[in-house]
Amino acid sequence: MKEPAILAEALTKDFGPIHALSGIDLRLEKGEFLTILGPNGAGKTTLIKILATLMRPTSGLVRVAGYDLAEAGEALRRRIGVISHQTYLYENLTAYENLRFYGRMYGVQDLEDHIRGVLEEVGLKGRRDHLVRTYSRGMQQRLSIARALIHDPSVLLLDEPYTGLDQHATRMLTGLLARLRDGERTVILTTHQLSQGLELSDFVAILVRGRIVYQEKVAGLSLADLEDAYFQHVGQEYRWDTQ
Repeated sequence: MKEPAILAEALTKDFGPIHALSGIDLRLEKGEFLTILGPNGAGKTTLIKILATLMRPTSGLVRVAGYDLAEAGEALRRRIGVISHQTYLYENLTAYENLRFYGRMYGVQDLEDHIRGVLEEVGLKGRRDHLVRTYSRGMQQRLSIARALIHDPSVLLLDEPYTGLDQHATRMLTGLLARLRDGERTVILTTHQLSQGLELSDFVAILVRGRIVYQEKVAGLSLADLEDAYFQHVGQEYRWDTQ
């Protein structure tokens, strides 16, 4: 059987008496895009951190890009790009200097060509020599995506990248993420934005109290259908999450 790009079986994560993840089963093939929705505290960030090798699970099987999480190390991290509301950028360095630092850390060959390419892809070619602290929030997030792409990862993990963005920056980020759907990269996005989930993804899932309670193909699914499913599983008290 073909090796999936991301596989989780009976995945759990406990923090003392708190069950952050309670038996997650997940399978994504190469090139597929999944959006995970859910309220604050549902376990979305915990799941992303485990898939990104930043946190160890309590139990269960996890395989990413063909590597068993329990055994993989640097080889797996070179296959993964991570984007979150934290940019992991050095504000006193320029965009070019940030990308050169991360590129060298990953041992990227032909680094200058890669830097030019990702800066052009995120629309920051003209600002490459400006300090990151002079960037708007939206520009920093675009540079964060360039940082995550510099080593050409096969798996992208995006943890609530829309946090703190205004409407203009949100639209630009959505367009950029849409262009990343190239059939080669496998992507998981966590967000509160139901409309972005539909626009960008092949599949959507709803995570509540550490469990995936809903998963569906986007094809043929309307925003109204998704909203109904969300409120049914999450509850009316979380209606603000979709704003």
